[in-house]
Amino acid sequence: MGLLVAGLILFLGVHSLPITGKIRAGLRSRLGEGGYKALFSLLSLAGLALIVLGYAQARAEGAPVLYDPPIWLRHVTMLLMVPVFVLLLAAYLPGRIKAKVRHPMIVAIKIWALSHLLANGDVASALLFLAFLAWAVVDRVSLKRRGGIPALAPGSAAARNDSIAIVGGLAIYGLFLWKLHGWLIGVPLV
Repeated sequence: MGLLVAGLILFLGVHSLPITGKIRAGLRSRLGEGGYKALFSLLSLAGLALIVLGYAQARAEGAPVLYDPPIWLRHVTMLLMVPVFVLLLAAYLPGRIKAKVRHPMIVAIKIWALSHLLANGDVASALLFLAFLAWAVVDRVSLKRRGGIPALAPGSAAARNDSIAIVGGLAIYGLFLWKLHGWLIGVPLV
């Protein structure tokens, strides 16, 4: 479980730099914008790799079970996951969804983490999903305090972008149900 913890610290630590504006500003001034982005990306990828390896290792070793969720919570999880991919796409497609939700990526992470906590009761899953949920809550509060959630004025592409987010998000969700979750995560859903 050490790899999982190290990955979470690295990945979420790097993604917490905006919360601690002074550190980020210092790194940007020393490294320049390009250098900062390159270091951020490299550390994020390393953290993500450690999370994936650590989680897989913990599951292979049989992580202790904290709670045994009832089978029907898996269906609740699948239902809660429907908007997640729509929100992920909406984060990059300015439109009415993004204007209304304001920070769709953070909302998607919260829904993803909470829904997976409902369906997974082992220690490794609880650690993974609670860490992401806690980070998303702290980041959202921080964004509010920093004024980092501007109101967006949807332009003429808003309806088109919303349509792309909805259709594309639902298509990706369907692919995850069909094969991708099993292929990427090792747990087939259907």
